Amino acid sequence: MKSRKPESLMIDFLLGLFSCWWWLLSILFQSSMGRVLSFVFGRMFIQVCLYFYCKFLWRCLKFVMRKLTGRCELQRICYNTKPGASRTMKIETSLRDSKSKLLQTSVSVHPDAIEKTIEDIMELKKINPDINPQLGISLQACLLQIVGYRNLIADVEKLRREPYDSENPQHEEMLLQLWKFLKPNTPLESRISKQWCEIGFQGDDPKTDFRGMGLLGLYNLQYFAERDAAGAQQVLSDSLHPKCSKFSKAEWEKKRMDKAIGYSFAIVGINITDLAYNLLVSGALKTHFYNIAPEAPTLSHFQQTFCYLMHEFHKFWIEEDPMDIMEFNRVREKFRKRIIKQLQNPDMALCPHFAASEGLINM
Repeated sequence: MKSRKPESLMIDFLLGLFSCWWWLLSILFQSSMGRVLSFVFGRMFIQVCLYFYCKFLWRCLKFVMRKLTGRCELQRICYNTKPGASRTMKIETSLRDSKSKLLQTSVSVHPDAIEKTIEDIMELKKINPDINPQLGISLQACLLQIVGYRNLIADVEKLRREPYDSENPQHEEMLLQLWKFLKPNTPLESRISKQWCEIGFQGDDPKTDFRGMGLLGLYNLQYFAERDAAGAQQVLSDSLHPKCSKFSKAEWEKKRMDKAIGYSFAIVGINITDLAYNLLVSGALKTHFYNIAPEAPTLSHFQQTFCYLMHEFHKFWIEEDPMDIMEFNRVREKFRKRIIKQLQNPDMALCPHFAASEGLINM
């Protein structure tokens, strides 16, 4: 009898294994476990379809749309979407997901190279700038915002990583200025003093409280206290004496705020800095910055956002009326979710209405 080849035996084995697997599935699908497997396989099928859609069908659809309209995707976005976050985020997605290396790298070019990059894109897409002058202007505005947002993250990260240095005269001057802006009528007796607790630091030397956010926390607090002095002083006063805030006695009773407690102003400011930082790095603040900055968002825009968050968190804290300071993390998380939900609206702009926002431009 002629012996069979190993390859043939392997094929028979695999076929037998497949038959057994198919028989087992046919039994399982008739049971409750089968319904679970059916759901799992259904989700897998949907994910496979989405993968092929993103990889192949979407590109085919873009090709068909270009032939029908005579415009590339960038043109359709710029001509059919209003300026602001809606347009810029679509442009950013289109460039990032493009198969062209030029388009992919355009979102991370140096700001000085943006004009040249746009010329290269127009040439690649065979778009005549004389016939489509507005396209170049729109693309330039979008790229300035996209590249600016990336650079802003780098600037903020640099400040966050720089520790407070008590031997640095500039750092010390900023800290002393913070005291003067918040307590203009109360002289600081000495650099190391229990008085720092009056503005919400934990001990007699504030430098230890800046460890988490580095200089970024001090920069934000100093900006808030200087640019919106009246507002910052009011928030500080309310944080120390919440019942003496702008709410009337009737409002306190109506809101059942009889057990309202305060919080440490400076420590909360550093904590809100952390919140603003994470919103920035995660990309959640793109909606806001793309709507309020006509070109590249700057550190001032970030600090204005911090001021807005401080005002909003203060109001939110009073409305929540926590039983004690141990509820801070719960209140903060609830506040974070509310801000993120607001930022999911493409037309959203966290525009503060106070002195610090005078230079802010809303598109």
